[in-house]
Amino acid sequence: MHIPGASLAFAAAVAASLATPAAATDAALQAAVASPARAPEAVARDGARHPVESLAFWGLKPGATVIEITPGGGYWTEILAPYAKATGGRYVAAVTDIDNPKTSEAARKGRADFEARYADPAKWGKVEYVGFGPQSKPLGPPGSADLVITARNVHNWMMAGFTDKAFADFHAVLKSGGVLAVEDHRSDPRPPAEGVKDGYISTASVVAAAQKAGFKLAASSEINANPKDTKDHPFGVWTLPPTRLSAPRGQPDDPAFDRARYDAIGESDRMTLRFVKPG
Repeated sequence: MHIPGASLAFAAAVAASLATPAAATDAALQAAVASPARAPEAVARDGARHPVESLAFWGLKPGATVIEITPGGGYWTEILAPYAKATGGRYVAAVTDIDNPKTSEAARKGRADFEARYADPAKWGKVEYVGFGPQSKPLGPPGSADLVITARNVHNWMMAGFTDKAFADFHAVLKSGGVLAVEDHRSDPRPPAEGVKDGYISTASVVAAAQKAGFKLAASSEINANPKDTKDHPFGVWTLPPTRLSAPRGQPDDPAFDRARYDAIGESDRMTLRFVKPG
């Protein structure tokens, strides 16, 4: 199997993952995904996000300590927090670093709003928080997490210039044998745009960043592939759902913009990778 820009080891991992049946999922995960507590707009994205299949591929297990990096609107929070509650695990959201004096008031408010949304332990369980960013402290005690998940974030760190720091933080907090789960917009087979300005990154660049931090690529999956994604959209990946830009960022929506072809594509073509911390 030829993977553009990837190593033979990466290609072998891909081939092995494609040849292996999906892992059986547990009842608690099925229940968390089916929960009526989830927001309707999140449930509507399940066809593109494949939550059960993705979490099974990444190796989520009952009782695990899971750290999610930059959970955004909480798509995974609504699944992982109740799952941790049901199975005796821990869910930690790595959110805006409020200890950084450069953090904007808008970002601080965003974190406060997120914490308020998941403040009911009867509904969500105990959601724990840690700061994450270019200058943040460790994500937790060394070797304390079973699984670190980052979905659609690596391209942001590449643009902001702290990819190495981020992956080093993940490596430090994971146990030996712990898993780093990555999902992101995939530029392959073309190379990424200069400065990653369109939001698409190469699989090889993510693998290289993880390996530099000490991770080993265990497997890659096509769970979140989308062959309809042409990756040539006027406002980058953000032209597609769920962002659905119709004008450059910071400008008002263009009511004359024809959204039909981009909505028909759906969400982006994405890599889904599982890395392991050797030990």
